[in-house]
Amino acid sequence: MSSSSLVCLTLLLVSFTISEARDFLVGGDDRTWRVPRTTTDSLNRWAEKNRFHIGDSLVWKYDAAKDSVLQVTREAYLSCNRSSPVAEHRDGATAVELHRSGAYYFISGAEGACQQGEKLIVVVMSERHSLRGGFAPAPGPAEFEGPAVAPTSGASTTVVLKSGVAGALLVLGIIL
Repeated sequence: MSSSSLVCLTLLLVSFTISEARDFLVGGDDRTWRVPRTTTDSLNRWAEKNRFHIGDSLVWKYDAAKDSVLQVTREAYLSCNRSSPVAEHRDGATAVELHRSGAYYFISGAEGACQQGEKLIVVVMSERHSLRGGFAPAPGPAEFEGPAVAPTSGASTTVVLKSGVAGALLVLGIIL
């Protein structure tokens, strides 16, 4: 294989990696959409350890008979106002695609749960910060009125790649 072919394949593989959309299980497990036991269990702490990009999705697992997920405005988030959500999800397995950069606000639909800390702010990186390889710095808290989004070392999260990398590796294996 020529060096120019290898360079083209490498660029193809990198472009697949950069454009991967991911599903993030909120909190990293099925039991985290609940009132946190302590302030250190806050879902915002989990969100601060992840980088969210346009096209990624947040996935919640919860008991639909007892709770729901409300996407709300910043004002409704701060006041835990459940009366006029932007979107309401009650299916127990909610997936919300992050289709724009900026802050997204979510609160529990269960009475009193938001006031006890069952809420989440997710900041989606702008296009200029969207390189997945970590080459671009995460936006700082001054850019958004939400949590910092820079990942920390040792951050644990459940991430599922939707497609692309496996296909690129398969193509690379077939050509080589």
